Amino acid sequence: MKKISIAIDGPSAAGKSTIAKQLAKILGYTYIDTGAMYRCVAYYMVQKGIDLNDEASIEHCLNDVVIELMPDNTVLLNEQVVTDKIRSDEVSKGASKVAAYSAVRHHLVALQRKMAENGGAILDGRDIGSVVLPDAQLKIYQIASVETRAMRRYKENLERGIQSDLEQIKADIEQRDYNDSHRAISPLVKAKDAVEIDTSEMTIDEVVDKIIKLVNERLEESTCQEQ
Repeated sequence: MKKISIAIDGPSAAGKSTIAKQLAKILGYTYIDTGAMYRCVAYYMVQKGIDLNDEASIEHCLNDVVIELMPDNTVLLNEQVVTDKIRSDEVSKGASKVAAYSAVRHHLVALQRKMAENGGAILDGRDIGSVVLPDAQLKIYQIASVETRAMRRYKENLERGIQSDLEQIKADIEQRDYNDSHRAISPLVKAKDAVEIDTSEMTIDEVVDKIIKLVNERLEESTCQEQ
């Protein structure tokens, strides 16, 4: 059965990875968590005591960062499980910082394209539809209000046993939105041919159902074009 490539972009804490994982499971696609890859870079540098403002040192260490994304969504960094460790607010802010560096983006984008080259892949991030997979057959731009996103992140932290302040999370998200949309390299933008979905008032199942319908539409269009 033919499979397409799906790009899901949007701001921090918009629920992209949650939706992407559900879709991958239902459709039998491979989920490539690009955000986790940037988080791994930031986490590695912090653990090694490298200043995240030191772009040259980060570039020098990139080849020491070996990332593996497992089918069960486990994230390995140099063969160590870091799935939960990279989800802290500190690492989130660090990921936004290292993602602004050209060398980091070129390094990880090359890996992401290789992972998705055979189709049947779902990637989520900030620049998937605009930069990583500009030819993806389906592009989604997933948004939600700052308040909704902050509450989601707050609840996620509670579930992981991480104590956090809701107002601080909201402030961090607003700052990350600004950083991501104003960086010089691959800023957060909505691809011209992306379908925008506001998930503020939608359940996970509703979002997944909507995207599956879009997937089926793209598959039908592709079949018609081939005939």
